[in-house]
Amino acid sequence: MRAAVLHGTAGSLLLTGLVAAPAGGTPAWPGGAGSAEARGTAVAAQRAAAAGIRFGKCPEVERLPGSLRCGTVTVPLDYALPDGKRIKLTVSRVKATGKDPHNPKRKVPRQGALVYNPGGPGASGMYFPLIGMLPEWKPIGAAYDLVGYAPRGVDRSAPLSCRDPKRRPKTSLQSPTFPSEAYKRERIAEAKAYARGCALRSGSALRHYNSLNNARDLDVLRAALGEPRLTFMGASYGTYYGSLYATLFPSHVRRMVFDSAVNPDPGKVWYGNNLDQSAAFEVRWADFRAWMARHHKVYGLGRTPEEVLRSYERARERLGASPAGGTVGPAQLQGAFLQAGYFDDYWPQRALALSAYLKGDAKPLIQVAGPHPEAAAEQENGNAVYTAVECNDAPWPTDWRVWDRDNTRLAQVAPFETWDNVWLNLPCAYWSAPRQKPLDVRTLPGELPPTLILAAERDAATPYEGARELQRRLWGSVLVTENGAGTHGIGGGPNKCVNGYLNAYLLEGRLPERSAACAPHAAPKPQPPAGDTRSGGTPEDAKSGAGAVSSKTSGPAGTTKAVRQAP
Repeated sequence: MRAAVLHGTAGSLLLTGLVAAPAGGTPAWPGGAGSAEARGTAVAAQRAAAAGIRFGKCPEVERLPGSLRCGTVTVPLDYALPDGKRIKLTVSRVKATGKDPHNPKRKVPRQGALVYNPGGPGASGMYFPLIGMLPEWKPIGAAYDLVGYAPRGVDRSAPLSCRDPKRRPKTSLQSPTFPSEAYKRERIAEAKAYARGCALRSGSALRHYNSLNNARDLDVLRAALGEPRLTFMGASYGTYYGSLYATLFPSHVRRMVFDSAVNPDPGKVWYGNNLDQSAAFEVRWADFRAWMARHHKVYGLGRTPEEVLRSYERARERLGASPAGGTVGPAQLQGAFLQAGYFDDYWPQRALALSAYLKGDAKPLIQVAGPHPEAAAEQENGNAVYTAVECNDAPWPTDWRVWDRDNTRLAQVAPFETWDNVWLNLPCAYWSAPRQKPLDVRTLPGELPPTLILAAERDAATPYEGARELQRRLWGSVLVTENGAGTHGIGGGPNKCVNGYLNAYLLEGRLPERSAACAPHAAPKPQPPAGDTRSGGTPEDAKSGAGAVSSKTSGPAGTTKAVRQAP
């Protein structure tokens, strides 16, 4: 193992150090060094460094425990106009404990702030600092202030909305695997209406909700925290704008962890990434079915993956004819099982719910798949941010025939998520705001300190090739793979090997000489019906990954695709 080059600054923090221009040549793109946006970011960072963040009691609306402290940081809406309209981003923090969790008598030196983003786009990190209470995170919480925030558009950070959450549209209960032409026309009309709603409710401000501005906001937050160099951990979508940050501001990076990396290839952002994701979910769905088949004695869903699939399709057909509780149809069933494609600790309860439903008890299925009206406003906000960021970030096909051709072909081999993924992203075909050209993520030797990439080999939400592509583009980065696993967001989770590499990097700056691999974490234990003691159960909320407390609507690594999760 080799020590990473430490890029911290000793001595007093000078404002000039906090806002220094990135090292390296001028990127060959219009928003790079020397651009109006670059100058605006420097101005905003200088102001933030001078103002700092006044942390105090969190507002009641945040519904955060008293152990957290909250504040705000001010950023320009448009970085080309730093003296124009400004917005406030909400920030949360728990200070470093300074206590060694293994030796209470030993004091741990503070290493600065660790800023975290759980993904999305559209997920809030305001809950993240609570992660320090979990055993896997106590060593990191001893050395770092744990900092979360709500990116622009999310929650109270200049919130976006594309429709009035008080006037919810009629929920679709159907989710045809092979939709008819009439159904497609219906969903096209909905996508057009949603795109119009985004434009009408946000006006000219809509174009400024994008990943490049998220990266710029991150630099302003760094300066406001008084950090000359940023220590950052991003999961899922957080890895994408983290990689943009590394490209735009390489000299401002201290350490960066990319957990479950989005493929940053400009040709993949975002249409191609969504196609890849749909294909990967088919593989992960097969993994889940194989697990249920291995536990046929518990669930009775079939002894082979094919038999389990027939059980699932039987439930879909029955729900299509008569939704459970009037609220859970094939669409809600698919959404619940899609979440299981992200996190295998969801597998026991999802399997139990399906088994119970087919045996005549719909209550467990309604519990895991039914609607939650109390979360409607929050979900609508997350949907709006997801749509705005992905539609603004890159060109999308504007001809429906392209979408129809590509996804009709894909659905022949990957039917599980393909068409639902289309309906999720289709507003981007009818988007009125200007599209950006994705930044070519890339750093040269010596520009960027060594960084750590974590990836599960069978991750469906961010397929493994994305982590390899990111490693190729960020000079000096090291990839740690959890072989044979598919959980989305693995840092600080149940795999001690992965956590060993994470802690060595964040706490000591050490990385392997080459890429490394870890054996998979243990598969979840089946959860039998209440009163049945054939096997121990694992509650789905017993998580240890960062996302367990990172967002009010998230599992590890942020919101799931049911609430608009980036590929």
